[in-house]
Amino acid sequence: MRNIALYLSYLGTAFHGWQMQKDLPTVQETLEKAAAKVVGHPVHVTGCGRTDAGVHAKCYVANFKTTSTIPVDRLPYALNTHLPADVVVTKAFDVHEDFNAIGSCARKEYTYIIYNSRVRDPFYVNRAWFYPRHLDEKVLQRAADQFVGTHDFAAVRSVGTDVKSTVRTVYYYNVERQGDLLYLRVCANGFLYNMARAMAGTIVYAAEGKFAPEEIGRILQEGNRTAAGPTVPAGGLYMTHLWYDDGVTKFECPG
Repeated sequence: MRNIALYLSYLGTAFHGWQMQKDLPTVQETLEKAAAKVVGHPVHVTGCGRTDAGVHAKCYVANFKTTSTIPVDRLPYALNTHLPADVVVTKAFDVHEDFNAIGSCARKEYTYIIYNSRVRDPFYVNRAWFYPRHLDEKVLQRAADQFVGTHDFAAVRSVGTDVKSTVRTVYYYNVERQGDLLYLRVCANGFLYNMARAMAGTIVYAAEGKFAPEEIGRILQEGNRTAAGPTVPAGGLYMTHLWYDDGVTKFECPG
């Protein structure tokens, strides 16, 4: 039995997230159907994370096991013939039998994009969050800096999945402006449900003056979700970089 890892990219607008859901289109279901047609038997595809409805991935890693002997260099082309235009497999490679796309992932990076202009741009609908009031990227960065380190992130997550711990480590949270676009890049060893979107909403609240950036530390300590900022729209969020190191297999998937 072979274990195959895939790099893929997708626009999440038409999907109800990654994970299989009854009677709703998901990326996992779409990929499993395509893979079954290619390898000739049913497969279970494990993804590197549960992206929410409307969230995109510039780089996503998944794996599945198969008895097929199709060479890995041919698999992306074969899979793409059975996938819709908004899901594309870019690479396939053999991994060891215990490799798991989510369990072997050491770090993840999400990027949230804000279209910060007084006039909306139709080409960014469902691709970035339109925010008409000017946001000071220096204040956003001061607020983002408060999240870096190991903290209890219960204050910036939505209830939806049971987890053993809400403690995570954020390695960096960088804010960059390119014209009217603001890019909020955050890397952590794991993300809670809606954590990246709630973090983005919290630093925007700080930039609006609703609380000082330095108060975010207190908000995290108190664990009060209502004291933090809102969960911003899903269309601005992208999975953009993944790091793997399970002691056997080590690689990066940059978006």
